[in-house]
Amino acid sequence: MGATRHAAEGDAADFIHRLQTVLNRVELDCNCRQSLSEAIDRFTALERRRVSRRNLIQARAHKDRIIAMMTFLSELDQITEGENDRTVFEEMALLFVEIAVCANAGAAALRAVDQEI
Repeated sequence: MGATRHAAEGDAADFIHRLQTVLNRVELDCNCRQSLSEAIDRFTALERRRVSRRNLIQARAHKDRIIAMMTFLSELDQITEGENDRTVFEEMALLFVEIAVCANAGAAALRAVDQEI
């Protein structure tokens, strides 16, 4: 899902760049060219905000997942080294791994908030 989303963002950036290239080659009067350039700039700004908003929403979703996993991880306080069900240690270890995965994905989403499209 993340790779698809990054591809879509790249497609939008490529589209904007291709559109600007084509329109720069078209013979337009100065007023029309200026209006068109301003419209493309507004579209680019709106697209940047849309992508930033989506990345921020993703980061918040990862934070929520981490909070949910922390609830399960809090059970670690009740477990002792004498636990009869030894699989509980692997389950807790997997929670740590999943928290790390979510934290990395959340960090990547936050870093992408200010990236240019």
